[in-house]
Amino acid sequence: MAGLLEVAGLTLSLALGLVLGYRLRGKKVHKVEGLILGSILALIFSLGFSIGSNSELLAVMPSVWFNALVLLAMALFFSVICAKLAMKLVKI
Repeated sequence: MAGLLEVAGLTLSLALGLVLGYRLRGKKVHKVEGLILGSILALIFSLGFSIGSNSELLAVMPSVWFNALVLLAMALFFSVICAKLAMKLVKI
């Protein structure tokens, strides 16, 4: 049941974002980059929170910390690049 609620929440968030984006597509939206960066940082924070609350993962973390750091840096870098490309495509 919890998995179904999670999927419903994600679907609702996506649908709300699509509707808001559709309604604002003709308008000049200011400070979108800050909102996108804030969203990315919130996602990374939630990833860190879920890792920190998992004791099994924390037990093996010393052996994989460098790989996790590289993965985090790459995810952040490519998320920002994709967001900037999407903004250029939509001409925001």
